This record gives sequence, structure tokens and C-alpha cells, in this order.
Amino acid sequence: MADFFKKNTAGILLCLAIAVPAWFLGKLVPVVGGPVFAILIGMVVTLFMPNKAAVNAGVTFTSKKILQTAVVFLGFGMNLTEILAKGKESLPIILATITTSLVIAYIMYKLLKLDKNNAILVGVGSSICGGSAIAATAPVIDASDEEVAQSISVIFLFNVIAALIFPALGVAIGLGNEGFGIFAGTAINDTSSVTAAATAWDGIHGSNILGLAAIIKMTRTLAIIPITLGLAFLHERQEKNSEGSNFSLKKSFPYFVLFFVLASVVTTAFQLPASVTEPLKDLSKFLIVMAMAAIGLNTNIVKLVKTGVKPILTGFCCWLGISVVSLLMQHVLGFW
Repeated sequence: MADFFKKNTAGILLCLAIAVPAWFLGKLVPVVGGPVFAILIGMVVTLFMPNKAAVNAGVTFTSKKILQTAVVFLGFGMNLTEILAKGKESLPIILATITTSLVIAYIMYKLLKLDKNNAILVGVGSSICGGSAIAATAPVIDASDEEVAQSISVIFLFNVIAALIFPALGVAIGLGNEGFGIFAGTAINDTSSVTAAATAWDGIHGSNILGLAAIIKMTRTLAIIPITLGLAFLHERQEKNSEGSNFSLKKSFPYFVLFFVLASVVTTAFQLPASVTEPLKDLSKFLIVMAMAAIGLNTNIVKLVKTGVKPILTGFCCWLGISVVSLLMQHVLGFW
């Protein structure tokens, strides 16, 4: 234990020092969010660090283990009974948009010869829940910190665009209150941007669709479970095939996702009150910000910019595809 603290304390404290201001900046500008601020601050700090070796171990621990811990605590915000009861009507739209994003990401991976991990992270982040989905998926596919930072940046870009233009777009195409709530919940990636768009709509129309949009967004988040398990299975099988050895389900299984499920089950079975779950949800969000600070510290900003065109194009196509399919499915199902 003493060796662990000696090796990791400096790096963990550095990530914490970046996470605190990033967290408050995220509160001030929720459409951007704490994770993006943390990545940006981390990338700037690492440019001026004279001796990065002293913090490497702690930074790596934060970007891997603390990130997984954050996903586990995320489960305490999932009351499965409430989510499924209120979100089941939008389930066909959610499944269609998730499928659309993953298929588009795969096509772009082939067409652009995009890095496989970038394609997976952008596809999953676009279709499920932005940074949280990327946080859950990255350890499963052994994604590098630069790949995570790039994917988070892409998701952030289209989150901001969606939050700014979707309320006006909804008015232009004649969406009603329920229709816009479903549209925001299924076609915007990150919770903060869903909240921003729904709040803007409520302010314009005097409605109250924020709760609907949030529930649909939470229903999408549950897709983390099958997606990460499926990716773990495929990733480990590919690794074993390339090495010519046998596949090991035990090794490939992402146990932190199991703990995420258990946290959700505990919340549901014991009907944990908001006074218990809200602090745990906040802790999850803060740990994600802290892990993103570590990822920023491990990211070469110059390389990120130079290699960013293909992931951005992939993110745009996923975002556009999800938006169109969400509206088409609403029309087919009679919501709009």
C-alpha cells in the first residue's frame, strides 16, 4: 500500500487539481461540460511540465481505474423500473438511432480507413450517452488516451451544435412538445446538452418536456450494458485469434460493467431516495472529470489536431444519421 501511494499520489493529485476548476467551469457552462474543460486544461498543462515522469503512474491510474470506478457509480443514478416504465414508448426510436450510429461508424471506418478504436468510440458516444459511453467503452477495447480525448472532443462539438440549433429546428419543422422531448432525448448525445436544449424549448413554449427528454436519455444510457459486453467479447476474441490462442471469456469480461449493473439493481430494488443517489451521481460525474484530466495530460494536442478530420467527419455523419432517423421514426410511430 505504501508503494502504491508513493508511486501514484503525485499524478492523482495533479488530476484532482485540474478536475476541481474544470468541474466548476462545467457548472458555469453546462453545454460544454466539465469533462471537456478537464481535457483542454490537461492538454495545456502537459505542454509546460518539466518532469512528467514523476506523475505518469498516477495519471495512468486515474485514466484507467478511476474512470472505471466512475462508470460503477453512474449505476446508482439508474432506477430501472422508472426508466423502463417511462422510456419504453421511445424504445423503438432509441434502438433505431443506436443501430444507425453504429452502422454509420462502421461504414466510415471502412471508407476513411479510420482507426478502429476511434470509429467505435465515436459511434458509441454518438448513439448512447456521449462521454459516459466513451468512458465505459474505452477500457474494454484498450483505447489510448489520445483516442478517448479525440472522441470526446468530436462528441462535444456536435453536442454544442445540437443544443444551439435543435430548438429552432423543432419549431421550423413543426414538432410539438412531446415530439421535441423525444427528439432531444434520442438525437443529442450528452445529458448536459439534452438538458440545455430541452430547457431552451421549455423557455420558449412554456412547456415542461425536460423530464421526458431526461428519461429517454437515461433509457439510452442502459445500452452501455449490452454494447460494452459485446465489444469485450469481440475484442478479446480478435486478440486471441491474432495470437493463435484460445478465447477467454473470463479475461474479456468487463467486471466494472457488472458492478454498474449491480448498482442499478440496488437502486431499483431498495428504491434508494434522491438524497442517497444524487451525491453518488455527482461523485460519478466528478470522477469522470478527473479521469478526463488524466486523459488530457496524456494527449498530444498537436497530433490531436492533425488527425482530427476523419473522426470529426465520422461524428458528423453519425449525428446527422441519428437526427434524421429519430424524426423519421417519430413520424412512422405517430409521435409527429
